[in-house]
Amino acid sequence: MINGKKILVVLPAYNASKTLKITYEEIDRTLVDDVILVDDASKDNTVAVAKEIGIVHIICHEKNKGYGGNQKSCYKRALELGADIIIMLHPDYQYTPLLIESMASIIAKGVYPVVLGSRILGRGALKGGMPYYKYFFNRLLTVSQNLLMRQKLSEYHTGYRAYDRKVLESIPYEDNSDDFVFDNELLGQICYKGYEIAEVTCPTKYFKEASSINFKRSAIYGFGVLGVSLKYFLHKHGFAKYNLFKGIEPNSHKKEKRQFLNVNHSVTESQTEMNNKISVNSSHH
Repeated sequence: MINGKKILVVLPAYNASKTLKITYEEIDRTLVDDVILVDDASKDNTVAVAKEIGIVHIICHEKNKGYGGNQKSCYKRALELGADIIIMLHPDYQYTPLLIESMASIIAKGVYPVVLGSRILGRGALKGGMPYYKYFFNRLLTVSQNLLMRQKLSEYHTGYRAYDRKVLESIPYEDNSDDFVFDNELLGQICYKGYEIAEVTCPTKYFKEASSINFKRSAIYGFGVLGVSLKYFLHKHGFAKYNLFKGIEPNSHKKEKRQFLNVNHSVTESQTEMNNKISVNSSHH
């Protein structure tokens, strides 16, 4: 726990038997209250390894539901277990679990409700072995997305994310795609809702056992990502309506600003009353 907040780490797993143990061993269990692993019908012994290293909460999909479908099971179970902060970490050891404390602290202390572990901030991506074509398309997609969605994120494609409970409860993520574009649909919904997003520099590792998708799947994913951003732009500006944002009521920044002004006004009134009392007491002397 941090600041009284219950922290859960969710591991969406598929054929992660070779990297699961080393990933799990770097998770600080004095900080993290529970770990959930969802196995998406792996063809290896991921589940056996999970049991061997002591993961208690294990969900097994009988049929492969896809990356997005896996995350849906992760978040549903985390919320059922009463998590205040949910951190999604790939069990392929591409991202270091050592950043969990930093990411969780940002949320636990009320600074931001969403935190992304960014491979692009700094020089972590290429230094860690990200293929040049992936780096190029990551940057190209991110620039396009920032323009369409009026954001300033360094990347939208990281598999290392932390959410405040209220974020997942207010977003209809269950209706999103079961494929890789799920991550971007969720971020699009979060931005549409009006939640602020923080980023933490994250080193990354690319090696044989780390999960990756081929060029063809990457291209399909890229077009899907652009589609999400275009839908966001058109829906946001009233040119079209999409089910992706259906039922999401954007946070009212004006209302929050008014509340802030009211608080300041109350403080000013209190200070004025106190000054008047001091003046009266001084005149009596």
